[in-house]
Formats: sequence, structure tokens, C-alpha cells
Amino acid sequence: MTKKTAHPLVTKTQIYRAVASSTAIETCVSVQKIEQKLKQNQAEAKAVGLAG
Repeated sequence: MTKKTAHPLVTKTQIYRAVASSTAIETCVSVQKIEQKLKQNQAEAKAVGLAG
């Protein structure tokens, strides 16, 4: 019998924060500025459609 374990959901906000804080440590740029840039890049990527 296999036991299922509940995996906690990870939100996009948590991913952005983790990436931003890691990058901030390496680049000495504020976490907020990096998070803002990540979100801006995501919005721009969504605006570009796939070539079909």
C-alpha cells in the first residue's frame, strides 16, 4: 500500500521572492527591485504571443 503525502503548494510570489533574494545576495541589488524586474519580465513575456 502506498501512502500519499500532502505537498505544500508553492506560490509564484514565493518563487519570485526566493529567486530575488538569492540574486540580491549575489548582486547587492535590493530584493524589491529584483522582484519588480522579474514581474515586469513575466508580464512582457505574456504579451508576446507564440508564432503560429
